[in-house]
Amino acid sequence: MADLDQLTQHLARNVKRWRSERGFTLDGLAARAGVSRGMLIQIEQARTNPSIGTVVKIADAMGVSITTLLDYEQGPLVRVVPPEGAVRLWSTEAGSYNVLLAGTEAPGPLEMWDWHLMPGEHSASDPHPEGTAELLHVTAGVLTLVVDGVEHRVPSGSSACFEGSAAHAYRNDGDEPVRMTMAVSVPGVR
Repeated sequence: MADLDQLTQHLARNVKRWRSERGFTLDGLAARAGVSRGMLIQIEQARTNPSIGTVVKIADAMGVSITTLLDYEQGPLVRVVPPEGAVRLWSTEAGSYNVLLAGTEAPGPLEMWDWHLMPGEHSASDPHPEGTAELLHVTAGVLTLVVDGVEHRVPSGSSACFEGSAAHAYRNDGDEPVRMTMAVSVPGVR
């Protein structure tokens, strides 16, 4: 896993860079992302470690992947991400977590995630921009996927796809850990 201080520095530089490239003011990006101007200032000055929800909102508002906001450099056409380059963005004391494995920007942000959900745990997500698609594959346990208030049981060996523009959540109602791999495709900023 990448060092937290290093990630904070990369996030600061990349938020400022992408905000500038998109022509967004601090107030404009704050309104678009639904986060405070003060939070954006703290992020751009590397004075805070924002929640995953805040990073997702900022990435969605700028039309870039979380990987792009946390990446230290844009490399050649092929980029190999070693295990220590993966980024853990969410975890609980019970042992649930997700790890951003890799991502790219073409044609819009595309991310691949490794998720672990311990029994009784859940993670809710605000709706992503219209046109966002999520694909997931459960490799252990039984996932309860909730999309727009409707529960879907996804057992080990099964996959699901859904529109990420609806409110959604991932839940483990079972007695064993859930492990899944997920890909998220977000349309580019128009």
